[in-house]
Amino acid sequence: MDTTSHPPLFLCGDVMTGRGIDQILAHPSQPLLHESYVHSALDYVHLAERKAGPLARPVAPAYPWGDALAELDRRGARPRIANLETAITTSDDAWPGKAVHYRMHPGNVDCLQAAALDCVALANNHVLDWGRAGLADTLAALDAAHIAHAGAGPDEDSAMQPAWLPRPGGGRVAVYAFAMQNSGTPAAWRATAGHSGVTLLDDWSAASCDRIAARISKDRRARDLVVASIHWGGNWGYHIDPAQRAFAHGLVERAGVDIVHGHSSHHPLGIELHAGKPILYGCGDFINDYEGIGGYDDYRPDLALMVFVSFDAAGNADLRLVPLRRSHFRLKYAGEVDIAWLLAMFAYEGRALGTRVERSALHELRISTG
Repeated sequence: MDTTSHPPLFLCGDVMTGRGIDQILAHPSQPLLHESYVHSALDYVHLAERKAGPLARPVAPAYPWGDALAELDRRGARPRIANLETAITTSDDAWPGKAVHYRMHPGNVDCLQAAALDCVALANNHVLDWGRAGLADTLAALDAAHIAHAGAGPDEDSAMQPAWLPRPGGGRVAVYAFAMQNSGTPAAWRATAGHSGVTLLDDWSAASCDRIAARISKDRRARDLVVASIHWGGNWGYHIDPAQRAFAHGLVERAGVDIVHGHSSHHPLGIELHAGKPILYGCGDFINDYEGIGGYDDYRPDLALMVFVSFDAAGNADLRLVPLRRSHFRLKYAGEVDIAWLLAMFAYEGRALGTRVERSALHELRISTG
């Protein structure tokens, strides 16, 4: 492995620091919500407290990240990439007709800085929850915090621009971000020449793949590593559409993508290694306020994954996972029962994807080809 020149990259799924998480931080937004059954973001805090016990508020900016921070530092992971699934805004312009609206107060952006995130993907189904003014606030807050972003912008061209991140040891990491309507992203959120919005993919067709390939080919230089971060698919279930899998293969084969960083599912999905490149079909939620909400316990949505990717000199990935569990709105190392459940899930789901899983350290799983 080429581990001496490059530390691993870190990726995770949805970082949802709005709503209940925002309420426990130092600068909570107005808690008013427009949901069918919940009208205050504080209700999500109360649900979590009913399950896990009282939360001492306000918490420090680093609090939701918990054990993840020491793990990131121990591995020296760079760059650090997440899907940010909330607007950072004080806008009250809730997008009409949308069932759920996430926002975090700009004064709480230090929660993202606490994890030293290098880049966030914004092409998802919550970044415009509070309108185009909310998106503009989000972009401004991230820029002021020196956190790169991709997948949304004031117009189509800016939304399509990749985030360029320095790679320790040399070279760059390019992060392109896309959303699909099947993840709940409204068609009206598409960035155009005259409107802000997100980079929206129409389908999983070869033509869509070729358009991405053409753009990457135009931007790429030697030694660049390319991440395609895609918000796709539904929230629950393990089924991977054959067309989705073919599209992911095309990104690797024709577009030269090194990591397909998929998200939208509220729980981790099976992982594939195609031509030595990781395809993460669903990373699952990383930070959220779902604690205390039942109904999908069989999927273990309380579990989160840290994904660490290194590449050898031939460009083949070494893929390590660190399982965590959310409790009191905070990430902690997963217990033995949790790890056993994940081992069984990845073993079962990996059969169709040609991958196997093994316990490689106390808090680590390794995915490899079967």
